[in-house]
Amino acid sequence: MRKLVIIPTYNEKENISKMISKVFSLPEPFELLVIDDGSPDGTAAIVRERQKEFPTTLHLLERSGKQGLGTAYLTGFRWGLEHGFDYICEMDCDFSHNPDDLVRLYEAAAEGYDVVVGSRYVQGVNVVNWPMSRLLMSYFASVYVRMVTRMPLHDATAGFVCYSRRALETIDLDAVRMKGYGFQIEMKYSAWRLGLKLREVSIIFVERREGVSKMSGGIFREAFFGVLGLPFRKIRKRQ
Repeated sequence: MRKLVIIPTYNEKENISKMISKVFSLPEPFELLVIDDGSPDGTAAIVRERQKEFPTTLHLLERSGKQGLGTAYLTGFRWGLEHGFDYICEMDCDFSHNPDDLVRLYEAAAEGYDVVVGSRYVQGVNVVNWPMSRLLMSYFASVYVRMVTRMPLHDATAGFVCYSRRALETIDLDAVRMKGYGFQIEMKYSAWRLGLKLREVSIIFVERREGVSKMSGGIFREAFFGVLGLPFRKIRKRQ
């Protein structure tokens, strides 16, 4: 089974090389696709240099300027499907998601689940080094999503997810509208409405130590208001 990890980057020079080394040291083999949105700090150049060590398993797509988290993942999903991967994972570059957990997410997907979510809230609250204000915002955002959509997930906004090929071939990727963190909710909601099998695997989320967070008020507003419209949308399978 071929497994791909997608990591979008923008100004991640402090983290990207360490992340590449860590992913390729895992006991389960993964390939890695970095999607860089024109990072002015030279992130893409670091990836190109590391490709000399991993010419067949480290891939790079460079885009001009910041185009949004959702569009980066959609680009990566399409690339992964075109290149024959069986499982496609998404994660952040800043080590807030522990790369060791990729193996656990994949193993759950291999048991027959279509969407496996690395969940901060399925077993209590597993977040380290967040200010209380951000923790409360994130936790109650997930509660809000459950109330509005009735989707049975404790961490609908999570960005650490493993999708089966079947899931990404079933969801109409062209119909996904939200571009920021709302994208994470919309993808999970579409999968659930289409009858795909979802599972949450408990993880510990640790705030980044290096680099700068990309969270903004605009991203949060898109997710908040976008969720209100989800129950009224027709979710169709990919044709």
